[in-house]
Amino acid sequence: VQLQASGGGLVQAGGSLRLSCVNSRRTTSNNAVGWFRQAPGKEREFVATISWNGGITTYADSVKGRFTISRDNAKNTVYLQMNSLKPEDTAVYYCGAWLSSYGNSATTPRYWGQGTQVTVSS
Repeated sequence: VQLQASGGGLVQAGGSLRLSCVNSRRTTSNNAVGWFRQAPGKEREFVATISWNGGITTYADSVKGRFTISRDNAKNTVYLQMNSLKPEDTAVYYCGAWLSSYGNSATTPRYWGQGTQVTVSS
């Protein structure tokens, strides 16, 4: 499994970005995939996760109603649509894949991508 995150950038508060996480080595269609983020000087925190078939999604309270995680298993890609962005969303965003079909905020993904920077200006 080799995950690659992309789609980050600089956006004004209230704007939107869509992040992508592609597995370029083999399929992760049987694995839960999630997004985490790490702001400068802070611990990495959970953002969202999606089950292997997209049937179950979970979100951190801080992003509920603003972010949407989805996946296209035919493309080995998981997306994070981020709307109504706030300056406090500024962080490096990482995608991770669990060995299991379901993941949650209490467990750690087995595989990680390299991260993509999201910067939200006020």
